[in-house]
Amino acid sequence: MSQRKLFIQMSGAPGSGKSTMANLLREHVGAVMIDHDMVKSTILVDDRISFDQAAKSAYRLGWALAESMMKQGFGVIIDSVCNYQETLDQGTMLAERHGFEYWYVECRVEDMGLLDKRLRERVSLRSQRTGVDRPPGDAPGTRQVEESRALFKRWIENPCRPGEGGKANVVLVDSTGDLEGLRDSILEQMFPSS
Repeated sequence: MSQRKLFIQMSGAPGSGKSTMANLLREHVGAVMIDHDMVKSTILVDDRISFDQAAKSAYRLGWALAESMMKQGFGVIIDSVCNYQETLDQGTMLAERHGFEYWYVECRVEDMGLLDKRLRERVSLRSQRTGVDRPPGDAPGTRQVEESRALFKRWIENPCRPGEGGKANVVLVDSTGDLEGLRDSILEQMFPSS
């Protein structure tokens, strides 16, 4: 669909539809998707590596893979929970360094029950939650249900996203509905018809 060089950074709470949307977008923009959970789960196969070390290593490896793909001229979609400013900074820096158009796409679901249902019904990777109140098995300690719900509430109410007036193209979608229809809406924003 596009000859434009796109760098798309997905965001949203676990279960919000990021991976599904990333795959739907990938098919239409001709980009390579880098799945943070797949990378982290692969690293966790080595039982000598802690969950926190695997998370840090997965981000480093993901950014290296993204940069390699960009150097080869491929568009990139980063599929990860984007909860920290450094994650945004790394994405925007890579896009700028390689002359790619940066897009931030946030999938939003405010219904905690729906997020929990989606997490419980999916086939989870080793690094993924299996419910709002069920952290990954390799995660350190066991969080109380209230702590997990507070974490999700923070992700939903205070997401880390590019600031207003910056160079970023920001798309926010309510991903409780038809994801294919939402994909078309996102593509229309990226490729407006004249």
